Amino acid sequence: MEKTYIRHILNVMKKALFVSFLLIVFCYQMRAQAVKDSSMFIPTVAVGYGYYLPGGDMVPRFGDNSALSLNVDFKLKSKWMLGFNGSYIFGKKVKENPFYYITKDNVFINSEGDQGDVRMYERGFTVSGTFGRMVVLSKKRPNCGLVVNLGIGFIQHKIRIEVIGNNIPQLDKNYKKGYDRLSNGLLLSQNLGYMFLSNNRLVNIYVGLECMQGFTSSRRSYDFDKMTPDTKKRIDVLTGLKIAWILPLYKKVVKANNYYIY
Repeated sequence: MEKTYIRHILNVMKKALFVSFLLIVFCYQMRAQAVKDSSMFIPTVAVGYGYYLPGGDMVPRFGDNSALSLNVDFKLKSKWMLGFNGSYIFGKKVKENPFYYITKDNVFINSEGDQGDVRMYERGFTVSGTFGRMVVLSKKRPNCGLVVNLGIGFIQHKIRIEVIGNNIPQLDKNYKKGYDRLSNGLLLSQNLGYMFLSNNRLVNIYVGLECMQGFTSSRRSYDFDKMTPDTKKRIDVLTGLKIAWILPLYKKVVKANNYYIY
């Protein structure tokens, strides 16, 4: 099982590197449209999507997931970068079974005496601050290049339990908390990607690889199925590809067909 997971990780990483290579080639093909002035202070807002594979203690609990993110970053003239970001994590694959079942067939019986419809999803979020630097690959494009970022923040995740019809008394709003495995803790993250900013502001993109490590523990006082508190300390890992559309918050003027940022 562990070897299969490692092979799966390597295949995803190969695909991510291939996509990154294609994007870099695309950005170089658009070099005539890149911001050509000297390195400037540029605030940006970015909306992104990420696809992640679990690692560490998340492997037996969840499958692959996605995340929608909102980033606010500040590129300084010195090419150092500061930022704040948040993301909403969502996934359909829940591997861990938090229930002790009511019947021998492993199903819930609803208030009408029929088989209940219970669905489970992964849900969570992250918030963090980041610090990094841009590595310019061409002097002609000092505001585009590789970006290396480190981050620190907070991560939380749980099992979202959805009862279709809300007709299973043992899974009402209060009882769900005994099964949802709510966990949170310190988050560390590392990013390596490429950022491209154009003068026309239409093609401003970021693509990169991201790895996150959450040092989490349960925030529920009691797990009903285990009939005991969960006191385990976990290291939850997410690794994947992130793509974002960037809105640069700078002004531009035209002079002799050249763009100047101020």
